[in-house]
Amino acid sequence: MKRSRFTEEQIIGILRALAQERRRFGYRRLHVLLRREGHAVNRKRVQRIYREERLTVRPRGGRKRAMGRRRPLDLPLVANQRWSLDFVSDQMTDGRRFRILTVIDNFTRECLALVADTSLSGARVARELDAVIRQRGRPDTIVSDNGTEYTSNAVLAWADDTGVGWHYIAPGKPQQNGFNESFNGRLRDELLNETLFRSLPHARAVLEAWRRDYNERRPHSKLGWLTPQAYAQALAGNTGRPAALVDGCAGRPIANPTNLYPDQPRTLVMAG
Repeated sequence: MKRSRFTEEQIIGILRALAQERRRFGYRRLHVLLRREGHAVNRKRVQRIYREERLTVRPRGGRKRAMGRRRPLDLPLVANQRWSLDFVSDQMTDGRRFRILTVIDNFTRECLALVADTSLSGARVARELDAVIRQRGRPDTIVSDNGTEYTSNAVLAWADDTGVGWHYIAPGKPQQNGFNESFNGRLRDELLNETLFRSLPHARAVLEAWRRDYNERRPHSKLGWLTPQAYAQALAGNTGRPAALVDGCAGRPIANPTNLYPDQPRTLVMAG
């Protein structure tokens, strides 16, 4: 193929015209079209021009959904103000898969529960939340995705009976459950990828030992390198009551008070 006889400005013009005609083509496909027309232009040169001329293909937006009015989720300022839930999957040495329900206090960053089983229904989720509440007290709000377990009749009835607000994140927006996403990454990196689980009882024992270590020994960078348990105890002060039950406890704020909505109703809310 002969070397292109066109100048840089002419190549830019040709590339812009092709990009206008083929608006969903990236620089690789445009480079192929240029070569088909007899222009022996280096691919990296096409990539450079493509970027400089801002011809990058813009990602399409998702299908529009009528989700109703949305507003930001309040950031927690005290323990038990907001918990978050999510699922993590793994498998045992014999190939059987199991799921882990993770429950996190978004303020103290404590891991409240790691529930492992081959199947976790909405009714099981409600029972496990009851068990945590008996030890710790009731949260104001729980955040989760739109999984079938969380949108089941059992969970909806449980939220209505207990008066706990349930906040669903927007579909395809896991960052709206960022506290749990961050925790799940630590769990995956530090435990699941490093451990071979022989059986379900073995997995449960290892998960509980790791949960205690995470709360009681592992320093947390976002808490000034305190452990979640030490941070919760520091907030409790010398009141003699558990940190989770202290109202208005003083400490390093996690959120800007200007972002708060103190009149948040305890209802099922859709995030955006």
